[in-house]
Amino acid sequence: MIVANNVMNFTRQSINEFDYCPTNNDTNSEGTSSDETGAGAGEFEWSEAAQKAIESAFFWGYLLSQVPGGLLAERIGGKHTLSVGILISTLGTLLTPLAAREGDVLGLIEVRIIMGIGQGLLYPSLNVILANWAPTEERGRLGAIVFSGANFGSVVALGLSGLILSWCDGSWPSLFYVYGLMGLLWLMVWCRVGHNSPNDDPTLTDRERLHLQKYHEEAKLQQMTIIPWGSILTCIPLWGLIVSQIGHDWGLFVMNTDLPRYMKNVMHFTIAQNGLLSAIPHLLMWLTAIASGWWVDWILINKIYSVSATRKIFTTVSSIGPALGIIGAAYAGCNRFVVVSLIAIGMSFMGCFYPSLKVNPLDLSPNYAGTLMALVNGIGAISGVFIPYINGLFVTDNTLNQWQVVFLLSAFILIVTNVFYLITGSAEIQPWNDPRYTEKLEEIRYDKYKNSVNGLPTGFLNPMSAAS
Repeated sequence: MIVANNVMNFTRQSINEFDYCPTNNDTNSEGTSSDETGAGAGEFEWSEAAQKAIESAFFWGYLLSQVPGGLLAERIGGKHTLSVGILISTLGTLLTPLAAREGDVLGLIEVRIIMGIGQGLLYPSLNVILANWAPTEERGRLGAIVFSGANFGSVVALGLSGLILSWCDGSWPSLFYVYGLMGLLWLMVWCRVGHNSPNDDPTLTDRERLHLQKYHEEAKLQQMTIIPWGSILTCIPLWGLIVSQIGHDWGLFVMNTDLPRYMKNVMHFTIAQNGLLSAIPHLLMWLTAIASGWWVDWILINKIYSVSATRKIFTTVSSIGPALGIIGAAYAGCNRFVVVSLIAIGMSFMGCFYPSLKVNPLDLSPNYAGTLMALVNGIGAISGVFIPYINGLFVTDNTLNQWQVVFLLSAFILIVTNVFYLITGSAEIQPWNDPRYTEKLEEIRYDKYKNSVNGLPTGFLNPMSAAS
């Protein structure tokens, strides 16, 4: 990288007295940028409030389906719930142009909620599938490959969108139709080749199946009868995960929704430039995720650090790296190269959270992997509901100082949530992962209740010692 050649530039010289960056050289004779020339010429004229409602609508649906999706995936298999989620979100994609044109803001909000419901089924389902397939020493790279697929998809979509628009004479609905059809095509392939567990896959060799079955026996994967909600909701390591997920989601959502606005309204990039630049952080995140996934597994296989220490190290890198990049960009002024470079490099480190934070629920409880992922991912996504409104309070005129507050707030949240995770996080399998623990605990609670009714003294036994 040649960022160092530009860091020393005196970027503040390009800021005028009103705290706005000057427009770039791609301006027309009237002094407006090529991106601004088309402003207001679009098909829809929606207020800022309407746009924020549309953005947050997806996350309301996303929140609603997380826990039901996790519970369902644990009962009927991750393959089936994943298929349903893809089908719902794909149909929502295909219906988006019709909803926007015929239903206006309300119609689009409804479709976005439905799409969120479909997308909310995905991560819990994927976690259940990984729990059935991925041994501990392979979770890092397998989890990174699976979960970072979202970043790779973003790179492909941002790269293809310009070509699709040029082929279709700028018809924006064509984007939704093409990506919707691609989703249906993928779904047909998945239904053919996907399997819930190794026992369902006829293509595995006996050696491969025995290896995975041995892992399942060691992990005590059994049929669950009672979900230990009390133990789950009072699990401190789980809450460490949830808080850290909130921080990472905040950083990701700011990058996905607010960064393109910053590039357009403050840095004055054109639409074409904005699309390309928005793809760079996703590409770097994907590459970092794949590399760090292999690195994590190498550390665990060679027993260099414990699983807990390894998860915390890479989660910290995925928090501090983006925070430093965002802080640097906040003070880089109007130097477009430095701003873009710092954000891209900083966000690339977030790829390290796929083989660490994202697979941590599998460490805590393989039996309830879907439920844990639903709680972590669902509560973490709450930030997506409020980010458009919170950042909207700070950014009213698209000045550098206003966006600086947005960036610094994001960095602060990333750092603070990571500190909480360092204190409370763990990768130790929890005792309530064993269904015998839950069943015996319920028996003890019933005995205590029965004895208290009969006036007998009560005592508390260790559930696992009683079970043995």
